[in-house]
Amino acid sequence: MSAYPVFCRLFLIVALLASAPLRAETCAEPLSSNKVSGAKECLLYRMFGSETPETLIVWLHGDTSNGGPARSHFKPAERFAADHEEKKILSVALIRPGYPDGSGEESSVSFGHGGRKDSYTDNNVREVIAAVERFKQRYQPKRTILVGHSGGAAVSAIALGMSPTIADAALLVSCACDPGAWRWTRSENPMAWADKVSPRVRIVALTGAADTTTPPAMPDRYIELQKQRGLSASHQIIPGVDHNAAFRAPELDTALLELLAAPGEAR
Repeated sequence: MSAYPVFCRLFLIVALLASAPLRAETCAEPLSSNKVSGAKECLLYRMFGSETPETLIVWLHGDTSNGGPARSHFKPAERFAADHEEKKILSVALIRPGYPDGSGEESSVSFGHGGRKDSYTDNNVREVIAAVERFKQRYQPKRTILVGHSGGAAVSAIALGMSPTIADAALLVSCACDPGAWRWTRSENPMAWADKVSPRVRIVALTGAADTTTPPAMPDRYIELQKQRGLSASHQIIPGVDHNAAFRAPELDTALLELLAAPGEAR
């Protein structure tokens, strides 16, 4: 017998396995002490602050392109809740699909994740949305704020359009909000969802003046479009600060306090 048919059959089997989705599964418990079920996945998180919150703040990390665990948002999430304990904040640092948190575990992800540079897919964003909704259902906050850094800011911007009731406000730090110059394949573009964001949502963007990864021009178009639509939207440039340092800058706290205050209310 010729080896050619055998080779063809093996090639077909390998191709089918490669194209089949990995087993996706929600958590054993919908919401435990460190895991939350999304739509089809099980996502990790760290939680800080009040368990009877007036405000839920969900923090989303960047793409962590160095290959390490996604935990850059743990400290700011914990610190902000502790520094403003009187405001009854529940601060949740969520781990996006496909990322580890340094504990030896990772948030699950189905086939089609696309890697760390192409992870803002429809499915992945909807997993984040479903997780946020689960926190809202459990804790019944008066308001919800999304805080995203870099890729997490892009995911936040997309989520605001995909699910217009997901949050009352968003802080987009070093945001890839207008990624026309980037090479994206499966990822969603925040600009494509911009006109679906609820007019009541308040948005603040922060970008370091020295940011060469997502330079200040990148969020400008997104913010200008939201202002034209009548949203309360602003973009602040932080002098002398680069892509990652913007997420540690004191301006982050100032912007978050602004979003916590009712419109026209003193902070």
